[in-house]
Amino acid sequence: MARTIGPVCRLCRRDSMKLYLKGDRCYSAKCAIERRNFAPGQHGPNAGAGRRRKISDFSLQLREKQKTRRIYGVLERQFRRYFKDATRQSGVTGQTLLQFLELRLDNIVYRLGFASSRKQARQLVLHGHIAVNGKEASVPSALLKPGDAVSVLEASRSSPYFQAIAKELANRGSASWLSVNGPNLNGAVVSIPSRDQIDTPVKEQLIVEYYSR
Repeated sequence: MARTIGPVCRLCRRDSMKLYLKGDRCYSAKCAIERRNFAPGQHGPNAGAGRRRKISDFSLQLREKQKTRRIYGVLERQFRRYFKDATRQSGVTGQTLLQFLELRLDNIVYRLGFASSRKQARQLVLHGHIAVNGKEASVPSALLKPGDAVSVLEASRSSPYFQAIAKELANRGSASWLSVNGPNLNGAVVSIPSRDQIDTPVKEQLIVEYYSR
């Protein structure tokens, strides 16, 4: 996952939608979209007033690609590699690209509810709290497959953070292509997600068009 040094709320305001980059804050009244739902810049909400600008196809494609990268926290080189790998697979390229992104370990930790954001999920993996098939995993970008089990390491389960997560997950579900056992802080990949099971608000066809120029 790419490291964003600047204020990430500006990224949401630029795309005029919540990208859920700050976890619980995105669900509160402090969310930048709730308070200032206009593009960032010194001229505020009146930027561009009186002018009509036509947005080119290239601009739409680029912004969709950048938005998707920000949501999943992937660097450009890595994102391009996912696209190239998707073109080599049979099926719809855009859907395959999203499946690669969804099957990343950090995304699955987030989808299982062990973290409130993908950035936090990445930190949990890097700090050695997550295991895959019983073995400690330390690579957030690792791609999992159906049948892989994901769990919180036994040594980490006694921490106040994971004890609170276990209580929250007792009454919460997960993505339909995953199974989760909240009290035991473990889950598994049941199947590769179909496009209908991926709720990320992106238009993947625009990304395909961008890289196919």
